[in-house]
Amino acid sequence: MIKADEDSEMDGPKGPDLGFTQDDLLKLATWQMPFGRFNGRVLIELPEEYLFWFVDNGFPDGKLGFLMKLALELKANGADGVVREMAQAMARNQP
Repeated sequence: MIKADEDSEMDGPKGPDLGFTQDDLLKLATWQMPFGRFNGRVLIELPEEYLFWFVDNGFPDGKLGFLMKLALELKANGADGVVREMAQAMARNQP
């Protein structure tokens, strides 16, 4: 489970350390799954059941695995809509 540092204090104007950045949320909205059954699907759009399969069988190493865990955490807490809204806003702002 991705958690904020339980002992963290407010870090000035940027707020508490949640264990991920705004850039990570943007990557969830833009990076595509590079392999498997859902190859080519944007990470935040991966089915929750598929992400749970990785819980049992191991997430990929590196940034991809981190982002997949983050996607699952957001989905499990009902916060994945924020990333979808970011993706839609980015699409509207592209020429």
